[in-house]
Amino acid sequence: MHALTRTARTTGLFYLGMAITAVLGFLVIRPRLFAADDPGATLANLVTHSSLARVGVALELAMVVAQTLTAAWFYRLFRTVDSVAALGIAAFGLVNAVVGLVSAAMLGTAVQVSADPFGDAAATVQTLYLISLNMWIVGALFFGLWLIPMGWCVLRSRWMPRALGWILVVGGVGYVLSPFVFYLAGDAQALFDAMAYPASVGEFWMVGYLLIRGVRRPAPDETPVQPSQVPDQPHSLI
Repeated sequence: MHALTRTARTTGLFYLGMAITAVLGFLVIRPRLFAADDPGATLANLVTHSSLARVGVALELAMVVAQTLTAAWFYRLFRTVDSVAALGIAAFGLVNAVVGLVSAAMLGTAVQVSADPFGDAAATVQTLYLISLNMWIVGALFFGLWLIPMGWCVLRSRWMPRALGWILVVGGVGYVLSPFVFYLAGDAQALFDAMAYPASVGEFWMVGYLLIRGVRRPAPDETPVQPSQVPDQPHSLI
């Protein structure tokens, strides 16, 4: 296996881990604990399902680790294609990891308050979960900013289908705009949800391509990466 393909598949593995932990934590466990309109129910859920709540915190932390490794390996994969764009992927991904870290701290604090309540515990845990939720919403800014240079690197490298690159760019723009839609047009929930679809398609396509194919050799009619951009690896593409 060529070195570049190994790097691509390792990146895909980290990206898959990031997707799995995010889906399990945010879309599976969180809805079972957080009652958006009932602070008392949220507190009761945390008390009754304390082990599940702790798993939710652990998944959020695992997502932070996976996001950090994914960002670093994307830089390693694309640094010879466009060093500035590759650095952008890494930097924006790391900022998003910090957002996840803060969210995990909020969830962890909510678990502690539910186990040893003080004051208005129901209002406290509800507020902590709401802050965590809003961290995800505003964090979409940097998640979109990490997808845009990722799509650019796909387009420039020709290592993956051009359609994938454009979907990542469009999805990234959608993510960047989504927090503005959420806060400025609170009654446009359907539009807010729809703005995540292109990014989701692009991300799962990217994960699958990295894991299964890795990278491909540009077609003869495509503009290849300049030899100087890929030093000492002239035959590392498949």
